[in-house]
Amino acid sequence: MEYPNNQYAEPYADVDFCRVFNSSVLGDFWPGIQLYYPPVKYAPSLGIYEDLEAASSRMKKHAYETHAHTLIFDLEDGCRQKEMSRTLLRQELHGLRQHNKNVTIAVRVNPFRTYEYEQDMDLVRDMGDCIDVVMLAKAGEAYGAPEVRDLSNLLVSINDKITIQPIIEHPKSLKIAPELMQYNTVKHVVFGIHDFSKAMGIHITPEHWTEELKHFLYQIMFEARIAGKGVIGGVETLIGSSSMPEKFVEPNDVRRWLDLHGEDESRIVYKHACEETAMGLTGKQVIHPGHIHLCKVAYTPSPTEINQKISILKAAIEADALLGGAIKFEGEMLDPPMFGKALQTLLRANALRALDDDDRSFAMKVLRLMPAQVIRENWPYGAIL
Repeated sequence: MEYPNNQYAEPYADVDFCRVFNSSVLGDFWPGIQLYYPPVKYAPSLGIYEDLEAASSRMKKHAYETHAHTLIFDLEDGCRQKEMSRTLLRQELHGLRQHNKNVTIAVRVNPFRTYEYEQDMDLVRDMGDCIDVVMLAKAGEAYGAPEVRDLSNLLVSINDKITIQPIIEHPKSLKIAPELMQYNTVKHVVFGIHDFSKAMGIHITPEHWTEELKHFLYQIMFEARIAGKGVIGGVETLIGSSSMPEKFVEPNDVRRWLDLHGEDESRIVYKHACEETAMGLTGKQVIHPGHIHLCKVAYTPSPTEINQKISILKAAIEADALLGGAIKFEGEMLDPPMFGKALQTLLRANALRALDDDDRSFAMKVLRLMPAQVIRENWPYGAIL
């Protein structure tokens, strides 16, 4: 992408600039809040597993109507009835795709070159037009980065839009993280906190795992930032009984609901999600549907925050300080690094499908004022062509 010498000139004046930037510079939408959805579920009250009819009925009732950004169908650790689960997905994924076109469909497959992995790949071949993401369990532990290379080659032959999310679940995988991230099919990596902590002999707790594993999460984030990839945070195992209404989107409203109606489980999950957001993570995994909106709110800039960042950027542009200079804004001195963070907030909202058309157009206009190098510094997830 070439820019004129005038840093404030408007390149691509004769094309749909929003489309160009969305497809090349900004990259794909983020994984966001990922809900683990069991294909075939154990029924504790009956002491048996569902049959296909019951699993299908549950899927139509709940999976079809999910508000999660991503549905994860786990065929690995969380799946006992693997063959029946694959049969269910062959039966239901087309319907899910037609009913809910916005949800990302992810399949967590078994470790590379195991018998169950090969069966999972048969499913991916059959349902490739319905699957967006293949999550590779225990990525790189047995054969190293070539696992992702070989899986990439297979997926390109099936559907070149399917991406891979390697799950880092062992220190071996963390050591070769840059190699796992080198492939174009990898846009985000997952920190598998429970298997990782087991391999390290670290006894994490549901309440404090973000602190207990912070050192290793920072290592993954460091490598991911260099590679221009996103990081998906650990799965929360806490289960509560209350769900925050979706009308609450501002931080003050969320805190008020948590104080008045929330349980300890909800408060902890929200706290973790806020910590992950502050660290720049691109997704989070939950197992309880009641935590979807709570984590969405933590991960997504609020309307008030978006409006404030737009005001900052407008003031910077008006003062001709976007790329050099400083302004006074609401009693604070702001310069280009702060302007970059304000832009990041808008792009984060866009990546989580939470930016309206007018605000997205404004963000694109700001990008048009920036050289490619500056865009890359602020937003490493796309590709500067």
